[in-house]
Amino acid sequence: MKLSGAQIIVKLLEGYGIKTVAGIPGGSILPLYDELNKSSIRHVLVRQEQAAGFIAQGFARSTGKVAVCMATSGPGAMNLLTAVADARCDSIPIIAITGQVNTSLLGTDAFQEADTYGLSFPITKHSEMVKRPEELLDVIPKAFAIAGSGRPGPVLIDVPRDVQLKEIEVDDAKWEEIFNREKKGQKIKFHSSSEEIAEKIGEITQLLKASKKAVLYCGGGCNSEEAAAGIKSFLNNYSIPVVCSLMGIGSISKKSENFIGMVGMHGSYAANLAMHDSDLVIAAGVRFDDRATGLVKSFCPDAKIIHIDIDAAEIDKILSTTVSLIADVESVFPVLAELLNENKITADSAWLKKINKIKKECDTFSAGRPQGEAKVNPREFISSVPDLAQKAGVCEDDLIVTTDVGQHQMWAAQYYPVINPRSFLTSGSLGTMGFGLPAAIGASLANPQKRVICFSGDGSIMMNIQELATLSELNLPVTVIVFENGTLGMVYQQQKYLFEKNYSASVFAKSPDLLNIARGFGIEAIDADEDEQWYLKAFDPERSAKPCFVRVRINPEECVLPFVPGGKANIDSIRD
Repeated sequence: MKLSGAQIIVKLLEGYGIKTVAGIPGGSILPLYDELNKSSIRHVLVRQEQAAGFIAQGFARSTGKVAVCMATSGPGAMNLLTAVADARCDSIPIIAITGQVNTSLLGTDAFQEADTYGLSFPITKHSEMVKRPEELLDVIPKAFAIAGSGRPGPVLIDVPRDVQLKEIEVDDAKWEEIFNREKKGQKIKFHSSSEEIAEKIGEITQLLKASKKAVLYCGGGCNSEEAAAGIKSFLNNYSIPVVCSLMGIGSISKKSENFIGMVGMHGSYAANLAMHDSDLVIAAGVRFDDRATGLVKSFCPDAKIIHIDIDAAEIDKILSTTVSLIADVESVFPVLAELLNENKITADSAWLKKINKIKKECDTFSAGRPQGEAKVNPREFISSVPDLAQKAGVCEDDLIVTTDVGQHQMWAAQYYPVINPRSFLTSGSLGTMGFGLPAAIGASLANPQKRVICFSGDGSIMMNIQELATLSELNLPVTVIVFENGTLGMVYQQQKYLFEKNYSASVFAKSPDLLNIARGFGIEAIDADEDEQWYLKAFDPERSAKPCFVRVRINPEECVLPFVPGGKANIDSIRD
């Protein structure tokens, strides 16, 4: 059978179960779009390519499956690269397919030519430049394997226009070989040998037996249904305080007595103290990144460290470990739980009680509030959203949250009562403003039975506000809640504490009418300051297929506390 490069790409995407892709067409990718329009794959037309990458991330973060986005050459591909870099930083499995100028024009500064392949190298898990259509039969299957296995991450495939058009003969046996290989699960994986794992789990068991103040530290590698189930079985046998990174939110229900809070710069005092005072840290699927550790030598100074991670490069990178395992979290914890049960090893209950007591004393909705403030408390507002949705008829289990980046993101991380894995989606390591709205669109497309809430600020929402057009066009059940304070809130806060209130370029001279902007895109908009029952419209199941935009005004002097200034230990945070 004769097929063009574009037809090969589409057939492979269909074979790998891709139902939806997001992107914007352009000259160098038009042959692929021509075939895409004849396929079973739904295309979501975004208004800026960065949003296509974040829509793919919304799919991937909420499902754990590889998602696909597209862009044309030059500025299209370059717009997409921010979302690709964000996926790399947070270990998100997406595949970006970019068009490129004809192979004969490469290196001639042709119209809309950019070295996408070269630019993508530092920000992807893997990149490929395809020079012949035959290569696609290997490159695309390899992209799916690489993106979704080991430590997940983005793969970029750059395909010149003439490669998309050129036809080659493809044997039917080739398709059988590719898709049978996929069904058998032959994916690229890197981990410790089974003998080493058995030996080291024995060592871990003995460390747990000797510990009096152990803490489980969960990261993004714990944020899946399988990993969360394994952690739950472990805690049933060995009940200790659990803290998490920003990416680890959802790996354990915030309503669990074991959950103490997020660690780091804006982490809870109890969580940071637990890490500081611990004698043993089980770090699972997590990096010891700077936002989490603060001053490294004071992070967990007297603790032995057990590090479980799929990426060998993270082991001993920041902190030296006592025992390390190169493995996925979901494989380790069920075995560990079984061993603890067999050997009747339990944790000291006094330690968990002590940390929970500190948590109750220190966690407060008043942290960072201006004295005598009468306006909306953003912490209470965010905390109340699931209950309000329940009143309107939407179950808490049926909510997925995305955030943009800034103060609202940290308040959501601190106070939104996340109960399930893959239900709190946020840009962690790269901290990309503009992430929230397109990620919410992607999460909604991937989870049509859910209601998606996007928390944003009046700074972040403007980064990709054009995607309200995409949201309106798709008519998805997404509620966008924007906290408006007329500033770049997190910048303003840091200037307040670190730069003697020299508010340089952090206060907007004029604020747009966000409600009317949303209405202009055809989305119902509600002022929560004037409508106390805003949630009845925002979460009404009878209107659940429609988007809604909610504005909440807050005082610019509201701060995110605790706050750990650079160079300080986490336990030396500003708390009031």
